Amino acid sequence: MPVWRNFFLGSEPRRGRGPFRRLDIEHMRRTTRAELLRMGIDLRDVDQPIGTLSGGERQCVAIARAVHFGAKVLVLDEPTAALGVKQSGVVLKYVAAARDEGLGVVLITHNPHHAYLVGDRFVLLRRGTMVGNHTRDEITLDELTKQMAGGADLDALVHELQRG
Repeated sequence: MPVWRNFFLGSEPRRGRGPFRRLDIEHMRRTTRAELLRMGIDLRDVDQPIGTLSGGERQCVAIARAVHFGAKVLVLDEPTAALGVKQSGVVLKYVAAARDEGLGVVLITHNPHHAYLVGDRFVLLRRGTMVGNHTRDEITLDELTKQMAGGADLDALVHELQRG
């Protein structure tokens, strides 16, 4: 389906009355283009199939859609996992834009560099148990990386490997 159709999926505006109501396709195209541009996303054509977009572009369309429809919280589970460095940067830019628009953003990631670029608070979980809760000014990227990699468990492993 085209980008504009995906953007409005489940919330399609209609024109007309009674049995003659039909989708307002021009409104959806204009709105999709305007909302994507407002987020800094300049697609070649909103009529192109959503499947022809890169993974990063699809993530950005989803973020712009959430912002447009008034989401209060955006939960992103590993949004950069299958992306290259450049595309990851694009997605993180839009995550920061959504945060700056006032949305609460929960970014679930195993990449401390990505988390540190856009995060204000870092909650670390290990097997479903919280093992860390830090604001950005309480932790450095190196310490965050160490804690995400296992912290004390990693130190014990290093020590064990050096002995044997």
